[in-house]
Amino acid sequence: MRLLCIAALLGCVMAVHAQAPAEGFPPAVFPSTVTVKQLMLDLIHPSSNDLLLAINRGSQNNNDWATARRAAVTLAESGNLLMQRGRAREGDWVKDAKLLVEAGNAAYKAALARDTVALAAVGPVIDASCTACHKQYRPNVFPKVVTGDGGSK
Repeated sequence: MRLLCIAALLGCVMAVHAQAPAEGFPPAVFPSTVTVKQLMLDLIHPSSNDLLLAINRGSQNNNDWATARRAAVTLAESGNLLMQRGRAREGDWVKDAKLLVEAGNAAYKAALARDTVALAAVGPVIDASCTACHKQYRPNVFPKVVTGDGGSK
C-alpha cells in the first residue's frame, strides 16, 4: 500500500513537472518583434513575388524549386504570425490570414512535388488572399470605385 502511494505521488510530481515551463525557454505567448508592416515588406511581399516569378517563369532547376519552397513556407508561417496576439485585428483578419496559410501550404506541396501545374493553380489563391485582406485593411491600395449610378464597388 505504501509503495502504491509513493508511486502515485511520484506520478503527480512528474505530471506537474512536465507541465511546468523549462528554465531558459520563453513563455507560451511570444512577444512580437516586428510590426505587421515589417512582415509585409520583408517577408510576405518578397515571398509572394518569388512564388509568382516561379509560376510565371517556371522552375527549371533545384535552386528554383528551393526558392519556391522557401517562399511557400514563408507565406504559410507569415499567415500564422499575422494571427498572433498583438497583430490580429477585428473583422476578417484571421480568416484572411488563414487563406494565406492555406495558399502557402498548397504552394509548398506543389513545390515539393515539383508540380508546375499545381503551383500555377496556387497563384490566384495567393492573389485572392492578399486582395481580400488589403481591400479591408489597406483601402488606399484598393480604393472604392464610384459607379455611374452613385454607388460604389
